Amino acid sequence: MKKLFSIFCLIAASATVFAQNKTSRAFVSDSLDAYVERALKEWQIPGAAVCIVKDGKVLVMKGYGVKETGKPDKVDENTLFMIGSNTKAFTGTAMAMLAADKKLSLDDNVVKWLPEFKLYDPWVTKNANIRDLLSHRLGFETFQGDFMYFDSDLTAAEVRQKLALVKPLYGYRERWGYTNAAFLVAGDIIPKAAGKTWAEYLKEKIFTPLGMNNTLALSADIIKATNRASAHTVTDKKIQKISYGRIDNIAPAGSISSSVSDMSKWVLAQLNNGKKDSVQVIPISAIDETRLPHSILGSGGSMYNRSHFSLYGLGWFLESYEGRRIVAHTGGVNGFVTSVALIPEENLGIIVLTNTDSNNFFDALKRELVDAYLSLPYRDYSKVYLQGFEDNEKRMGEWEKKKRDTIAMKTATALPLASYAGDYNHAIYGKMKITVENAKLIMKFEHHTDRYGTLEPLGGNRFFCTYSEALYGKRVLPFTVKDGKVVSLTVRVADFVEYTPYEFFKN
Repeated sequence: MKKLFSIFCLIAASATVFAQNKTSRAFVSDSLDAYVERALKEWQIPGAAVCIVKDGKVLVMKGYGVKETGKPDKVDENTLFMIGSNTKAFTGTAMAMLAADKKLSLDDNVVKWLPEFKLYDPWVTKNANIRDLLSHRLGFETFQGDFMYFDSDLTAAEVRQKLALVKPLYGYRERWGYTNAAFLVAGDIIPKAAGKTWAEYLKEKIFTPLGMNNTLALSADIIKATNRASAHTVTDKKIQKISYGRIDNIAPAGSISSSVSDMSKWVLAQLNNGKKDSVQVIPISAIDETRLPHSILGSGGSMYNRSHFSLYGLGWFLESYEGRRIVAHTGGVNGFVTSVALIPEENLGIIVLTNTDSNNFFDALKRELVDAYLSLPYRDYSKVYLQGFEDNEKRMGEWEKKKRDTIAMKTATALPLASYAGDYNHAIYGKMKITVENAKLIMKFEHHTDRYGTLEPLGGNRFFCTYSEALYGKRVLPFTVKDGKVVSLTVRVADFVEYTPYEFFKN
Protein backbone atom coordinates (compact mmCIF):
# COMPACT_ATOMS: atom_id res chain seq x y z
CA MET A 1 0.00 0.00 0.00
CA LYS A 2 2.62 2.13 0.92
CA LYS A 3 4.62 3.85 -0.07
CA LEU A 4 5.88 5.72 -2.89
CA PHE A 5 7.23 9.20 -2.14
CA SER A 6 10.79 7.98 -1.54
CA ILE A 7 10.79 6.32 -4.96
CA PHE A 8 9.66 9.51 -6.68
CA CYS A 9 12.34 11.49 -4.83
CA LEU A 10 14.98 9.03 -5.99
CA ILE A 11 13.80 9.44 -9.58
CA ALA A 12 13.99 13.21 -9.36
CA ALA A 13 17.49 13.03 -7.89
CA SER A 14 18.93 10.77 -10.60
CA ALA A 15 20.66 12.44 -13.52
CA THR A 16 22.61 9.90 -15.59
CA VAL A 17 21.52 9.40 -19.20
CA PHE A 18 21.97 6.18 -21.13
CA ALA A 19 21.10 7.30 -24.64
CA GLN A 20 20.68 4.21 -26.76
CA ASN A 21 17.88 4.05 -29.31
CA LYS A 22 15.77 0.92 -29.42
CA THR A 23 12.32 0.38 -30.87
CA SER A 24 9.61 -1.05 -28.64
CA ARG A 25 9.55 -4.30 -30.58
CA ALA A 26 13.30 -4.71 -30.32
CA PHE A 27 13.36 -4.07 -26.59
CA VAL A 28 10.43 -6.36 -25.81
CA SER A 29 11.40 -9.18 -28.16
CA ASP A 30 15.18 -9.01 -27.91
CA SER A 31 16.04 -7.43 -24.58
CA LEU A 32 13.21 -7.76 -22.05
CA ASP A 33 14.16 -11.18 -20.65
CA ALA A 34 17.81 -10.25 -20.26
CA TYR A 35 16.84 -6.89 -18.73
CA VAL A 36 14.63 -8.54 -16.11
CA GLU A 37 17.03 -11.38 -15.32
CA ARG A 38 19.89 -8.92 -14.85
CA ALA A 39 17.72 -6.76 -12.57
CA LEU A 40 16.70 -9.71 -10.39
CA LYS A 41 20.37 -10.34 -9.63
CA GLU A 42 21.36 -6.70 -9.18
CA TRP A 43 18.42 -5.83 -6.95
CA GLN A 44 18.33 -9.21 -5.16
CA ILE A 45 14.73 -9.85 -6.19
CA PRO A 46 13.76 -13.53 -5.85
CA GLY A 47 10.91 -13.34 -8.34
CA ALA A 48 8.88 -11.08 -10.59
CA ALA A 49 6.00 -11.25 -13.03
CA VAL A 50 5.47 -8.96 -16.02
CA CYS A 51 2.57 -8.36 -18.37
CA ILE A 52 2.19 -6.05 -21.37
CA VAL A 53 -1.24 -5.44 -22.91
CA LYS A 54 -1.54 -3.61 -26.23
CA ASP A 55 -4.49 -3.00 -28.53
CA GLY A 56 -6.73 -5.44 -26.69
CA LYS A 57 -4.22 -8.27 -26.66
CA VAL A 58 -1.74 -9.68 -24.18
CA LEU A 59 1.69 -9.36 -25.80
CA VAL A 60 3.80 -10.50 -22.83
CA MET A 61 2.79 -12.46 -19.76
CA LYS A 62 5.65 -14.11 -17.96
CA GLY A 63 7.08 -15.03 -14.58
CA TYR A 64 10.77 -14.69 -13.69
CA GLY A 65 12.81 -16.11 -10.85
CA VAL A 66 11.44 -17.99 -7.87
CA LYS A 67 8.57 -17.65 -5.42
CA GLU A 68 10.85 -17.91 -2.41
CA THR A 69 14.56 -17.32 -2.04
CA GLY A 70 16.56 -20.53 -1.75
CA LYS A 71 13.76 -22.68 -3.16
CA PRO A 72 13.31 -23.91 -6.74
CA ASP A 73 9.60 -23.19 -7.35
CA LYS A 74 9.39 -20.82 -10.30
CA VAL A 75 7.13 -17.80 -10.60
CA ASP A 76 4.55 -18.19 -13.36
CA GLU A 77 1.71 -16.10 -14.74
CA ASN A 78 -0.68 -17.39 -12.06
CA THR A 79 1.58 -16.79 -9.03
CA LEU A 80 -0.08 -14.50 -6.50
CA PHE A 81 1.69 -11.38 -5.26
CA MET A 82 0.29 -8.91 -2.77
CA ILE A 83 -0.38 -5.79 -4.87
CA GLY A 84 -0.57 -3.28 -1.99
CA SER A 85 -2.01 0.10 -2.93
CA ASN A 86 -2.94 -1.06 -6.41
CA THR A 87 -5.97 -2.20 -4.41
CA LYS A 88 -7.09 1.44 -4.26
CA ALA A 89 -8.13 1.54 -7.91
CA PHE A 90 -10.46 -1.40 -7.23
CA THR A 91 -12.01 0.39 -4.25
CA GLY A 92 -12.38 3.63 -6.19
CA THR A 93 -13.93 1.75 -9.10
CA ALA A 94 -16.35 -0.09 -6.80
CA MET A 95 -17.56 3.22 -5.35
CA ALA A 96 -17.93 4.71 -8.83
CA MET A 97 -19.91 1.63 -9.94
CA LEU A 98 -22.31 2.13 -7.03
CA ALA A 99 -22.70 5.74 -8.13
CA ALA A 100 -23.38 4.65 -11.71
CA ASP A 101 -26.07 2.30 -10.38
CA LYS A 102 -27.62 5.21 -8.40
CA LYS A 103 -26.96 3.40 -5.13
CA LEU A 104 -25.10 6.46 -3.85
CA SER A 105 -23.56 9.70 -5.00
CA LEU A 106 -19.84 10.32 -4.80
CA ASP A 107 -20.76 13.77 -3.51
CA ASP A 108 -22.66 12.30 -0.56
CA ASN A 109 -21.33 13.33 2.82
CA VAL A 110 -19.73 10.38 4.56
CA VAL A 111 -21.99 10.78 7.61
CA LYS A 112 -25.03 10.13 5.42
CA TRP A 113 -23.86 6.52 5.16
CA LEU A 114 -21.80 6.22 8.32
CA PRO A 115 -23.42 8.38 11.05
CA GLU A 116 -20.72 7.23 13.48
CA PHE A 117 -17.92 8.60 11.24
CA LYS A 118 -15.73 11.13 13.00
CA LEU A 119 -12.64 13.18 12.27
CA TYR A 120 -10.69 15.50 14.54
CA ASP A 121 -12.54 18.60 13.33
CA PRO A 122 -16.36 18.37 13.76
CA TRP A 123 -16.92 20.63 10.74
CA VAL A 124 -14.84 18.35 8.51
CA THR A 125 -16.68 15.34 9.95
CA LYS A 126 -19.95 16.87 8.84
CA ASN A 127 -18.81 18.00 5.38
CA ALA A 128 -16.31 15.39 4.15
CA ASN A 129 -17.67 13.48 1.18
CA ILE A 130 -16.90 10.21 -0.54
CA ARG A 131 -14.65 11.89 -3.11
CA ASP A 132 -12.53 13.27 -0.26
CA LEU A 133 -11.96 9.75 1.05
CA LEU A 134 -10.85 8.44 -2.33
CA SER A 135 -8.62 11.34 -3.37
CA HIS A 136 -6.52 11.92 -0.22
CA ARG A 137 -7.69 15.46 0.50
CA LEU A 138 -8.79 15.30 4.16
CA GLY A 139 -5.78 17.32 5.34
CA PHE A 140 -3.60 14.52 6.70
CA GLU A 141 0.10 14.32 6.00
CA THR A 142 1.03 11.42 3.75
CA PHE A 143 0.94 8.16 5.78
CA GLN A 144 -0.13 10.03 8.94
CA GLY A 145 -1.36 7.46 11.46
CA ASP A 146 -0.16 4.46 9.44
CA PHE A 147 2.25 3.21 12.09
CA MET A 148 -0.75 2.62 14.33
CA TYR A 149 -2.76 0.84 11.67
CA PHE A 150 -0.17 -0.91 9.54
CA ASP A 151 0.47 -4.55 10.43
CA SER A 152 -1.01 -4.02 13.89
CA ASP A 153 -3.56 -6.01 15.89
CA LEU A 154 -6.12 -3.20 15.70
CA THR A 155 -9.49 -4.11 14.25
CA ALA A 156 -11.03 -2.04 11.48
CA ALA A 157 -13.37 -0.50 14.05
CA GLU A 158 -10.41 0.47 16.23
CA VAL A 159 -8.64 2.00 13.24
CA ARG A 160 -11.68 4.19 12.60
CA GLN A 161 -11.77 5.20 16.26
CA LYS A 162 -8.12 6.21 16.23
CA LEU A 163 -8.46 8.02 12.89
CA ALA A 164 -11.04 10.25 14.57
CA LEU A 165 -8.42 11.33 17.15
CA VAL A 166 -5.55 12.14 14.78
CA LYS A 167 -5.15 15.88 14.22
CA PRO A 168 -4.42 16.48 10.52
CA LEU A 169 -1.27 18.50 9.89
CA TYR A 170 -3.02 20.55 7.22
CA GLY A 171 -6.40 22.09 6.52
CA TYR A 172 -9.29 20.27 4.86
CA ARG A 173 -8.65 20.08 1.08
CA GLU A 174 -5.60 22.30 1.62
CA ARG A 175 -3.20 19.80 0.10
CA TRP A 176 -2.92 16.18 -0.99
CA GLY A 177 -1.85 13.70 1.71
CA TYR A 178 -1.91 9.95 1.10
CA THR A 179 -4.37 8.55 3.67
CA ASN A 180 -4.78 4.78 3.77
CA ALA A 181 -7.40 4.78 6.52
CA ALA A 182 -9.68 6.95 4.38
CA PHE A 183 -10.01 4.06 1.92
CA LEU A 184 -11.06 1.83 4.80
CA VAL A 185 -13.88 4.27 5.54
CA ALA A 186 -14.87 4.27 1.86
CA GLY A 187 -15.00 0.47 1.89
CA ASP A 188 -17.26 0.60 4.94
CA ILE A 189 -19.87 2.44 2.91
CA ILE A 190 -20.28 -0.47 0.48
CA PRO A 191 -22.29 -2.71 2.86
CA LYS A 192 -24.63 0.20 3.55
CA ALA A 193 -25.23 0.90 -0.13
CA ALA A 194 -24.99 -2.60 -1.61
CA GLY A 195 -25.72 -5.00 1.24
CA LYS A 196 -22.39 -6.75 0.72
CA THR A 197 -18.98 -6.38 2.30
CA TRP A 198 -16.20 -4.68 0.37
CA ALA A 199 -14.60 -8.07 -0.38
CA GLU A 200 -17.90 -9.65 -1.45
CA TYR A 201 -18.73 -6.72 -3.70
CA LEU A 202 -15.36 -6.84 -5.46
CA LYS A 203 -15.65 -10.56 -6.04
CA GLU A 204 -19.22 -10.41 -7.34
CA LYS A 205 -19.01 -7.24 -9.41
CA ILE A 206 -15.40 -7.16 -10.61
CA PHE A 207 -13.31 -10.29 -10.00
CA THR A 208 -15.78 -12.94 -11.17
CA PRO A 209 -17.19 -11.07 -14.21
CA LEU A 210 -13.68 -10.30 -15.42
CA GLY A 211 -12.48 -13.87 -14.83
CA MET A 212 -10.06 -12.91 -12.06
CA ASN A 213 -10.72 -16.24 -10.41
CA ASN A 214 -7.53 -16.54 -8.38
CA THR A 215 -7.51 -13.00 -6.99
CA LEU A 216 -7.97 -12.65 -3.22
CA ALA A 217 -9.42 -9.55 -1.58
CA LEU A 218 -8.08 -10.16 1.94
CA SER A 219 -4.48 -10.49 3.07
CA ALA A 220 -5.37 -13.30 5.48
CA ASP A 221 -6.20 -15.54 2.51
CA ILE A 222 -2.87 -15.53 0.68
CA ILE A 223 -1.35 -18.00 3.14
CA LYS A 224 -3.97 -20.53 1.97
CA ALA A 225 -3.08 -20.20 -1.71
CA THR A 226 -0.97 -22.92 -3.31
CA ASN A 227 0.64 -20.75 -6.00
CA ARG A 228 1.90 -17.70 -4.11
CA ALA A 229 5.07 -15.68 -3.89
CA SER A 230 6.67 -15.26 -0.47
CA ALA A 231 7.39 -11.83 0.96
CA HIS A 232 11.03 -10.68 1.18
CA THR A 233 13.18 -7.75 2.18
CA VAL A 234 16.88 -6.91 1.96
CA THR A 235 18.69 -6.00 5.18
CA ASP A 236 22.42 -5.28 5.31
CA LYS A 237 22.64 -6.46 1.68
CA LYS A 238 21.13 -9.85 2.52
CA ILE A 239 17.82 -11.10 1.18
CA GLN A 240 15.46 -12.66 3.71
CA LYS A 241 11.95 -14.00 3.75
CA ILE A 242 9.52 -12.09 5.99
CA SER A 243 5.93 -12.53 7.10
CA TYR A 244 3.02 -11.40 4.96
CA GLY A 245 1.51 -8.08 5.95
CA ARG A 246 -1.59 -8.27 8.12
CA ILE A 247 -3.54 -5.39 6.72
CA ASP A 248 -7.15 -6.50 6.62
CA ASN A 249 -7.94 -3.80 9.18
CA ILE A 250 -7.43 -1.35 6.28
CA ALA A 251 -8.22 -3.84 3.51
CA PRO A 252 -9.75 -1.43 0.94
CA ALA A 253 -6.44 0.46 0.95
CA GLY A 254 -4.11 -2.40 0.09
CA SER A 255 -4.95 -6.02 0.89
CA ILE A 256 -5.55 -7.62 -2.55
CA SER A 257 -3.34 -10.44 -3.85
CA SER A 258 -3.33 -11.14 -7.57
CA SER A 259 -1.30 -12.50 -10.49
CA VAL A 260 -0.30 -11.02 -13.83
CA SER A 261 -2.82 -13.33 -15.49
CA ASP A 262 -5.70 -11.97 -13.42
CA MET A 263 -4.42 -8.39 -13.46
CA SER A 264 -4.24 -8.52 -17.26
CA LYS A 265 -8.02 -8.95 -17.29
CA TRP A 266 -8.42 -5.90 -15.07
CA VAL A 267 -6.14 -3.86 -17.34
CA LEU A 268 -7.85 -5.08 -20.52
CA ALA A 269 -11.22 -3.99 -19.14
CA GLN A 270 -9.79 -0.63 -18.06
CA LEU A 271 -8.50 -0.03 -21.60
CA ASN A 272 -11.76 -1.22 -23.17
CA ASN A 273 -14.07 1.24 -21.40
CA GLY A 274 -15.01 -1.33 -18.79
CA LYS A 275 -15.89 -4.15 -21.16
CA LYS A 276 -14.83 -7.77 -21.17
CA ASP A 277 -15.36 -8.82 -24.76
CA SER A 278 -18.87 -7.43 -25.42
CA VAL A 279 -20.03 -7.43 -21.78
CA GLN A 280 -20.05 -4.08 -19.95
CA VAL A 281 -18.68 -5.13 -16.56
CA ILE A 282 -17.70 -1.65 -15.37
CA PRO A 283 -19.88 1.27 -16.53
CA ILE A 284 -18.06 3.80 -18.70
CA SER A 285 -19.14 6.53 -16.31
CA ALA A 286 -17.38 4.70 -13.47
CA ILE A 287 -14.16 4.47 -15.49
CA ASP A 288 -14.38 8.19 -16.21
CA GLU A 289 -15.06 9.12 -12.58
CA THR A 290 -11.98 7.34 -11.29
CA ARG A 291 -9.78 9.17 -13.81
CA LEU A 292 -11.24 12.61 -13.10
CA PRO A 293 -8.57 14.79 -11.42
CA HIS A 294 -9.48 15.61 -7.82
CA SER A 295 -6.20 16.48 -6.09
CA ILE A 296 -3.09 18.32 -7.23
CA LEU A 297 0.23 16.74 -6.32
CA GLY A 298 2.45 19.08 -8.27
CA SER A 299 3.61 20.30 -11.66
CA GLY A 300 5.03 16.92 -12.55
CA GLY A 301 8.56 15.96 -13.40
CA SER A 302 10.43 13.38 -15.41
CA MET A 303 14.00 12.25 -15.32
CA TYR A 304 14.44 12.73 -19.05
CA ASN A 305 11.21 13.48 -20.88
CA ARG A 306 8.32 15.96 -20.74
CA SER A 307 5.78 15.83 -17.92
CA HIS A 308 3.55 18.75 -17.06
CA PHE A 309 1.33 17.76 -14.13
CA SER A 310 0.81 15.17 -11.42
CA LEU A 311 -2.72 14.66 -10.10
CA TYR A 312 -4.83 12.09 -8.27
CA GLY A 313 -8.23 10.75 -9.24
CA LEU A 314 -10.20 8.16 -7.27
CA GLY A 315 -7.60 5.46 -6.63
CA TRP A 316 -5.36 6.40 -9.58
CA PHE A 317 -2.38 8.70 -10.04
CA LEU A 318 -2.74 10.82 -13.18
CA GLU A 319 0.15 12.44 -15.03
CA SER A 320 1.07 13.87 -18.40
CA TYR A 321 4.01 12.31 -20.17
CA GLU A 322 5.19 13.19 -23.65
CA GLY A 323 1.72 14.45 -24.55
CA ARG A 324 -0.08 11.37 -23.23
CA ARG A 325 -2.08 10.84 -20.09
CA ILE A 326 -0.79 8.08 -17.83
CA VAL A 327 -3.22 6.47 -15.39
CA ALA A 328 -1.21 4.49 -12.89
CA HIS A 329 -0.60 3.37 -9.34
CA THR A 330 2.06 1.59 -7.38
CA GLY A 331 1.77 -0.62 -4.34
CA GLY A 332 4.08 -1.42 -1.46
CA VAL A 333 3.38 -3.73 1.45
CA ASN A 334 5.52 -6.09 3.56
CA GLY A 335 7.75 -7.90 1.09
CA PHE A 336 6.21 -6.68 -2.18
CA VAL A 337 6.29 -3.66 -4.50
CA THR A 338 4.17 -3.54 -7.65
CA SER A 339 3.14 -1.27 -10.49
CA VAL A 340 0.17 -0.93 -12.84
CA ALA A 341 0.17 1.67 -15.63
CA LEU A 342 -2.32 2.50 -18.38
CA ILE A 343 -1.82 4.77 -21.38
CA PRO A 344 -5.34 4.85 -22.82
CA GLU A 345 -4.38 6.84 -25.93
CA GLU A 346 -1.90 4.11 -26.85
CA ASN A 347 -4.21 1.30 -25.67
CA LEU A 348 -1.24 0.15 -23.61
CA GLY A 349 -1.13 -1.44 -20.17
CA ILE A 350 1.89 -2.56 -18.13
CA ILE A 351 1.95 -4.69 -14.96
CA VAL A 352 5.06 -5.41 -12.89
CA LEU A 353 4.93 -7.48 -9.69
CA THR A 354 7.95 -8.20 -7.44
CA ASN A 355 8.36 -10.14 -4.21
CA THR A 356 10.72 -7.90 -2.26
CA ASP A 357 9.99 -4.47 -0.81
CA SER A 358 13.62 -3.36 -1.32
CA ASN A 359 13.72 -2.49 -5.01
CA ASN A 360 12.84 0.31 -7.42
CA PHE A 361 13.03 -2.02 -10.40
CA PHE A 362 9.24 -2.42 -10.42
CA ASP A 363 8.97 1.27 -11.39
CA ALA A 364 12.08 1.30 -13.59
CA LEU A 365 10.76 -1.47 -15.84
CA LYS A 366 7.40 0.25 -16.18
CA ARG A 367 9.14 3.44 -17.35
CA GLU A 368 11.41 1.49 -19.70
CA LEU A 369 8.40 -0.11 -21.35
CA VAL A 370 6.44 3.13 -21.57
CA ASP A 371 9.40 4.80 -23.29
CA ALA A 372 9.82 1.86 -25.63
CA TYR A 373 6.20 1.99 -26.80
CA LEU A 374 6.39 5.77 -27.22
CA SER A 375 9.55 5.37 -29.35
CA LEU A 376 11.64 7.30 -26.85
CA PRO A 377 15.36 6.61 -26.29
CA TYR A 378 16.35 3.64 -24.17
CA ARG A 379 17.62 4.85 -20.79
CA ASP A 380 18.31 1.73 -18.69
CA TYR A 381 16.24 3.10 -15.81
CA SER A 382 17.05 0.07 -13.68
CA LYS A 383 20.76 0.90 -13.78
CA VAL A 384 20.07 4.57 -13.06
CA TYR A 385 17.74 3.72 -10.16
CA LEU A 386 20.17 1.14 -8.83
CA GLN A 387 22.98 3.68 -8.74
CA GLY A 388 20.79 6.06 -6.75
CA PHE A 389 19.70 3.23 -4.48
CA GLU A 390 23.28 2.11 -3.85
CA ASP A 391 24.42 5.68 -3.22
CA ASN A 392 21.68 6.05 -0.63
CA GLU A 393 22.56 2.70 0.93
CA LYS A 394 26.18 3.82 1.16
CA ARG A 395 25.17 7.06 2.89
CA MET A 396 22.95 5.16 5.29
CA GLY A 397 25.72 2.66 5.96
CA GLU A 398 28.16 5.45 6.78
CA TRP A 399 25.54 7.08 9.01
CA GLU A 400 24.92 3.81 10.85
CA LYS A 401 28.66 3.13 11.22
CA LYS A 402 29.08 6.47 12.99
CA LYS A 403 26.27 5.56 15.36
CA ARG A 404 27.77 2.11 15.97
CA ASP A 405 31.18 3.68 16.67
CA THR A 406 29.56 5.99 19.20
CA ILE A 407 27.82 3.03 20.85
CA ALA A 408 31.14 1.17 21.02
CA MET A 409 32.68 4.11 22.90
CA LYS A 410 30.17 3.44 25.69
CA THR A 411 29.39 7.11 26.06
CA ALA A 412 27.57 7.68 29.32
CA THR A 413 23.84 8.25 29.34
CA ALA A 414 22.50 11.29 31.16
CA LEU A 415 20.67 9.05 33.63
CA PRO A 416 21.11 5.45 34.80
CA LEU A 417 19.75 3.07 32.18
CA ALA A 418 17.00 1.89 34.51
CA SER A 419 15.66 5.45 34.67
CA TYR A 420 14.47 5.15 31.05
CA ALA A 421 12.66 1.87 31.66
CA GLY A 422 9.00 1.78 32.51
CA ASP A 423 5.51 2.14 31.09
CA TYR A 424 4.75 4.78 28.48
CA ASN A 425 1.58 5.95 26.79
CA HIS A 426 0.65 7.77 23.60
CA ALA A 427 -2.72 9.49 23.71
CA ILE A 428 -3.91 7.85 20.48
CA TYR A 429 -1.67 4.81 19.87
CA GLY A 430 -1.85 3.45 23.42
CA LYS A 431 0.77 1.70 25.55
CA MET A 432 4.47 1.07 25.12
CA LYS A 433 6.84 -0.58 27.60
CA ILE A 434 10.61 -0.28 27.94
CA THR A 435 12.73 -2.80 29.81
CA VAL A 436 16.49 -3.14 30.39
CA GLU A 437 18.10 -6.22 28.86
CA ASN A 438 21.87 -6.76 28.52
CA ALA A 439 22.74 -3.07 28.86
CA LYS A 440 20.19 -2.16 26.21
CA LEU A 441 16.64 -0.91 26.28
CA ILE A 442 13.93 -3.01 24.68
CA MET A 443 10.86 -1.11 23.50
CA LYS A 444 7.63 -3.07 22.99
CA PHE A 445 4.34 -1.76 21.66
CA GLU A 446 0.82 -2.68 22.72
CA HIS A 447 -0.56 -3.14 19.20
CA HIS A 448 2.54 -4.61 17.54
CA THR A 449 3.11 -7.51 19.92
CA ASP A 450 5.60 -9.34 17.68
CA ARG A 451 7.64 -6.21 16.93
CA TYR A 452 10.12 -4.49 19.19
CA GLY A 453 12.88 -1.92 19.09
CA THR A 454 16.35 -2.32 20.58
CA LEU A 455 17.71 0.98 21.94
CA GLU A 456 21.48 1.34 22.36
CA PRO A 457 23.00 4.39 24.12
CA LEU A 458 24.50 7.18 22.04
CA GLY A 459 25.24 9.29 25.09
CA GLY A 460 23.08 11.79 26.89
CA ASN A 461 19.42 11.02 26.30
CA ARG A 462 19.77 9.76 22.73
CA PHE A 463 19.53 6.12 21.68
CA PHE A 464 20.02 4.25 18.42
CA CYS A 465 16.92 2.15 17.69
CA THR A 466 16.99 -0.98 15.55
CA TYR A 467 13.55 -2.46 14.95
CA SER A 468 13.11 -6.21 14.90
CA GLU A 469 11.20 -5.89 11.63
CA ALA A 470 13.47 -4.35 8.99
CA LEU A 471 10.49 -2.62 7.42
CA TYR A 472 10.40 -0.20 10.38
CA GLY A 473 14.00 0.89 9.85
CA LYS A 474 16.69 2.31 12.15
CA ARG A 475 16.30 5.63 13.89
CA VAL A 476 17.88 7.87 16.53
CA LEU A 477 15.29 8.34 19.26
CA PRO A 478 15.55 11.07 21.92
CA PHE A 479 14.16 10.97 25.45
CA THR A 480 12.93 14.23 26.95
CA VAL A 481 14.20 14.70 30.50
CA LYS A 482 13.13 17.42 32.93
CA ASP A 483 14.43 17.95 36.47
CA GLY A 484 16.32 14.66 36.29
CA LYS A 485 13.26 12.61 35.36
CA VAL A 486 12.29 11.04 32.05
CA VAL A 487 9.20 12.73 30.63
CA SER A 488 8.78 11.12 27.22
CA LEU A 489 10.30 9.32 24.24
CA THR A 490 9.84 10.52 20.66
CA VAL A 491 9.40 7.48 18.43
CA ARG A 492 9.97 7.43 14.69
CA VAL A 493 9.82 4.59 12.21
CA ALA A 494 10.94 4.26 8.57
CA ASP A 495 9.40 6.73 6.14
CA PHE A 496 8.05 3.73 4.23
CA VAL A 497 5.64 3.30 7.16
CA GLU A 498 5.12 6.86 8.44
CA TYR A 499 6.86 10.23 8.52
CA THR A 500 5.07 11.62 11.59
CA PRO A 501 6.71 11.12 15.02
CA TYR A 502 4.90 9.76 18.10
CA GLU A 503 5.62 11.12 21.56
CA PHE A 504 5.10 8.50 24.26
CA PHE A 505 4.90 9.91 27.81
CA LYS A 506 6.27 8.00 30.76
CA ASN A 507 3.67 7.05 33.35
